[in-house]
Amino acid sequence: MEKPSTARIALKWGLISAVISILYSVIQIVIGKYQDPDLNTLNMIFGLVVGVGILIYALKEFRTLNNGYLSYGEGLGVGTLTSGVSGVVAGLFSFVYLKFIDPSSLGKVMAQARDKWEEQGLSEEQIEQAEKFGSMFTSPGAIFVFSVFFALLFGFILSLIIAAVMRREKPVFE
Repeated sequence: MEKPSTARIALKWGLISAVISILYSVIQIVIGKYQDPDLNTLNMIFGLVVGVGILIYALKEFRTLNNGYLSYGEGLGVGTLTSGVSGVVAGLFSFVYLKFIDPSSLGKVMAQARDKWEEQGLSEEQIEQAEKFGSMFTSPGAIFVFSVFFALLFGFILSLIIAAVMRREKPVFE
């Protein structure tokens, strides 16, 4: 039996993960809570649960198609590639949304940040410096790059753990 395609499995589960993330974002947009700082914790938990679940399903499918075997390296590769696909697709959605559909949403986020800095008692000079620094990281292009980078980073870290748990090595003398 031939070895299962790592790329096909990663593409399938990466796209599923991205679709789930995009639907979650669309729901937040519709209810007016997109990029709401009060939802940061919920968004992190949602992303972690979806990420872990998708990686488990991707590695499980690879292992099933590979006669029940999954090496640590195969699991790490499938998991990281799956996360990369998801990060690129979800990052593209964010880029398109922030660049073309609702470019004003980044301004709203910066305005909310300004309000919080004023509440904290920062001087006007400190606020302007923080806004200048923040604007480097809140362009649609920068958000795309960070989406891909962090998807790969966290996908790699999660895959290290999940692959270790799910691995099932082939016997040496089989």
